[in-house]
Amino acid sequence: MIFFTLEHILTHISLSIVSIVLTIYLINLLVHEIVGLYDSSEKGMVAAFLCITGLLVIRWIYSGHLPLSNLYESLMFLSWSLSIIHMLPFFRKQKNLLSAITAPSAILTQGFATSGLLTEMHQSTILVPALQSQWLMMHVSMMVLSYASLLCGSLLSVALLAITFRKNKKNFKKCKNNHFRSFSFGKIPYVNEISHVLQNNCFISFRNYHRHQLIQQLDCWSSRVISLGFLFLTIGILSGAVWANEAWGSYWNWDPKETWAFITWTIFAIYLHTRTNENLQGSNSAIVASIGFFIIWICYFGVNLLGIGLHSYGSFALTFN
Repeated sequence: MIFFTLEHILTHISLSIVSIVLTIYLINLLVHEIVGLYDSSEKGMVAAFLCITGLLVIRWIYSGHLPLSNLYESLMFLSWSLSIIHMLPFFRKQKNLLSAITAPSAILTQGFATSGLLTEMHQSTILVPALQSQWLMMHVSMMVLSYASLLCGSLLSVALLAITFRKNKKNFKKCKNNHFRSFSFGKIPYVNEISHVLQNNCFISFRNYHRHQLIQQLDCWSSRVISLGFLFLTIGILSGAVWANEAWGSYWNWDPKETWAFITWTIFAIYLHTRTNENLQGSNSAIVASIGFFIIWICYFGVNLLGIGLHSYGSFALTFN
C-alpha cells in the first residue's frame, strides 16, 4: 500500500512541475525571455525527471519486473525518456531548440498516462508467460527510447518546414507587391528612393540571416536526434526479433506491430539517406521526417487501439470515469 501511495504522490508532483515548466516556457515565448525564469524551468525539468525516476523504481520494486508491460507504464517511460533528452543540453550549459519540443511533449504524454482513460492499467499486474524474459528490458526500453528521440527530431523538422514555408510566402508577397508598385506609382525622388531601399535591404538581410541560422540549427538538431533514435530503433527491432524466436519460434511474423515498426524504420532510413545528398537536405529531408512523425504514432499508439496480433499486451479499452 505504501508503494502505491508513493507512486501516486510522485506522479502528481512530476505532472505539476512539468505543467509549471510549460507555463514558464510560454511566458518566455509570448512575453519576454527572462533569464531567471528560464533557469528555474530547467531545474524544474530536472526535478520532474527525478520524480518520474522514483516512480518507475518504486513500481519496479513492488511489481518485480521492469515497468514496461502495458501502455500506461510505457507512456511514463516515454515521458522519462523525453526528460532525459531535454536535460542533455542543460548539463552541457547550452541553450537549444529541443526545450520547446521536449517540455510540451513530456507533459502531454504524462497527462494522458495519468488521465482517467488508462485507469485500469495503473495497477501493476503479473506478466504473461511470453513477457517473462530478460529480453523485455532490452527490447522495450530501446523501442521507447527510439520513439522519444524520433518524435523530437520529427517535430524539429516540422518546425523547419513551417519556418521555410512562412519565409517563402513572405518573399512571394513582397515580390508581388514590388511588381505592382512599379506599374502603379509615378516618379519618386532619387535620393529618398535609394535611402528607403537601403534601409529595407539592411533590415531584410538581418532578418533573413537570423532566419537562415535558425533553419540551419533546426536541420542540424533534427538530424542528430533522429540519427540517435534510428540507432535505438534498429537495436530494438533486432532484439525483438531474437526474443520473438525464443517465444514464438520465428524471428518475424508480420504482426501489425512488427509491420509498422518496419515501416517506421524504412521511413527514417530514407530520411538518413537524403541527408547524404546535399541537394536533398533541408526541406526535402524534413518532409520525410514529418511523415515519420505520424508513422511513429501509428506504430506506437494506433496499433494498440486495434488490440490484435501477437503484440496485443499493450492494447486497452478507453474508460471514462
